[in-house]
Amino acid sequence: MGAVSSETPHVVHVTDPADDRLADYNRLTDVALRSKHEPEKGLYIAESSTVIRRALAAGHRPRSFLMAERWLDDLADDIAALPVDDAPGGTGEPVPVYVGAPDVLEAITGFHLHRGALAAMHRPPLATVHDLLSAARGGTGARRVAVLEDIVDHTNVGAIFRSAAALGVDAVLVSPRCADPLYRRSVRVSMGTVFQVPWTRFETWPGGLDVLRGEGFVVAALALADDAVSLDDVVADPPERLALVLGTEGDGLSRGAIEAADRVVTIPMAGGVDSLNVAAASAVAFWATRVP
Repeated sequence: MGAVSSETPHVVHVTDPADDRLADYNRLTDVALRSKHEPEKGLYIAESSTVIRRALAAGHRPRSFLMAERWLDDLADDIAALPVDDAPGGTGEPVPVYVGAPDVLEAITGFHLHRGALAAMHRPPLATVHDLLSAARGGTGARRVAVLEDIVDHTNVGAIFRSAAALGVDAVLVSPRCADPLYRRSVRVSMGTVFQVPWTRFETWPGGLDVLRGEGFVVAALALADDAVSLDDVVADPPERLALVLGTEGDGLSRGAIEAADRVVTIPMAGGVDSLNVAAASAVAFWATRVP
């Protein structure tokens, strides 16, 4: 167990929710504010010891921690192993561990911190699409990727990343208006698997699909259409490189995305059901098209 206690110099006891040092954690329940604030500030919030450990294991660097004192022991080894904020743009100082009473933590964050601990993490820079795809599969290049168009529900984004990690998707690419995969709820629902699956954001849309095609991918839009082919047909004759494009929860894929795709694909269904929630549809498609 690491030698971290309430007496360790970089453990800071806080009593004032308005303390400027805690600005990274203010109003965490304000989705609109946090969705704008976090990317601009180059940070994201990891919630729970499990998610924090997965972020650290992926090489992400902490700015600070915030927790109730009883959680110090649980994260002692992790905190002791990272005594200095040595990320690019970091302070170069010991990473502060802010500790407070439950009511103080709730006043800071806007919710009861029942998962024990939070960490404000430095947001890693995003790779270019080309670099992301080239680095996948140990440098041999991605063969199967997911593309998310304008999915605004953070829960669905997190669930898609969890399925992508479980079912061997090589990378996830998101449209410019898609919800942030590193938003707190996305990260939590993904159980930290968002740190395992390489991802980046397209600069243009739907023009980004042309970039994928230029990298040798067959672009398959999952949508209902008269000319759609069955997912079974794709599985029977799989392309060497496949990009599965998934759309918004309510409206599905935009006309522009469908027109930019090489083919439209539908999941065969029974019982008079014609569609699934986007997270469920992604899991079905990822499993069906998994690469040996």
